[in-house]
Amino acid sequence: MRIALDAMGGDHGFKELVAGAVLAARQSELQVVLVGDEQYLRPYLQQVTSDSSLLSRIEIVHASQAVGMDESPVDAIRRKKDSSIMVAFDLAFRGEVEAVVSAGNSGATMAAAVRKLGRIKHVSRPGIAGILPTQKKPVVVMDVGANVDCRPQHLVQFAIMASNFSRILDTSNPRVGILSIGEETGKGNILVKETHTRLAKSSLNFIGNVEGRDIFEGDVDVVVCDGFVGNICLKIGEGLSESILQMLKEAINKSLIAKIGFLFARPALQSFKKRFDYAEYGGAPLLGINGTGIICHGKSNAEAIKNAIFQAAEMVKLRVNDRIAESLAANALIVEPEA
Repeated sequence: MRIALDAMGGDHGFKELVAGAVLAARQSELQVVLVGDEQYLRPYLQQVTSDSSLLSRIEIVHASQAVGMDESPVDAIRRKKDSSIMVAFDLAFRGEVEAVVSAGNSGATMAAAVRKLGRIKHVSRPGIAGILPTQKKPVVVMDVGANVDCRPQHLVQFAIMASNFSRILDTSNPRVGILSIGEETGKGNILVKETHTRLAKSSLNFIGNVEGRDIFEGDVDVVVCDGFVGNICLKIGEGLSESILQMLKEAINKSLIAKIGFLFARPALQSFKKRFDYAEYGGAPLLGINGTGIICHGKSNAEAIKNAIFQAAEMVKLRVNDRIAESLAANALIVEPEA
């Protein structure tokens, strides 16, 4: 299986991305295609590893341009036809790779994916599915930023797509809920109420409304919301975990007894930190496109990139897109706009 990696995206530059590709090739039989400026990528790749067996499974496809993190996505992909993200999705369009992974401009990644691959039938708007840790097992939240203004049919589509994706997390019959201000039916804004009515008629395992505090308890597998709310949830969770660890570190450094206690508690604290580390989850899948795309955190390190490549390969292996298309077709009456 061949996975394309946008090697010019991300906050850390191409070095972490190349290192992630090498890790993925070393720990699997996957072939990784690095897409970017060859004059930078090839010398560094040869500096990272001289293993001929690894190098034989890491290819470089030259792209003369890159999309900056602060560029307008639509303008960038229109002007930069030879950007690494456009070239990567062009490889997917031509069938030369099975998936694309990028830690670059998420808007440009979305725009390039839609332009090159198109959408799955019955999908109005592709979305980004975030994976968050809970007390029990990870929960999928969709959308987490791609679509800030949504209609009921969009949220229903998100629910169907995220439910099928969640199966790669070993969830056999995903419990689906709508993020709202109360668990009772009838709570929420017009969007939530109308979506609730539609999902109640679907073939999904719909459990109704869930509140923000329910997300991290682990009693729901898929949480549906618009991208505005979802992105805020994602950033709050990310910031809260970092703040908790920082406050804990400050508290430990205040006394000798606390420092001694930390030595005994270190394994548990390291386990806690690992559960909240985005690198463990790889990236956020871009669902609804006619192909497989993974959007990584801009700060992704080599470990995160490796896991994102593995995640992409798992989605292809489990035919997630085929499952999504079948499920959307089975629920066609509720995923389309009302007449």
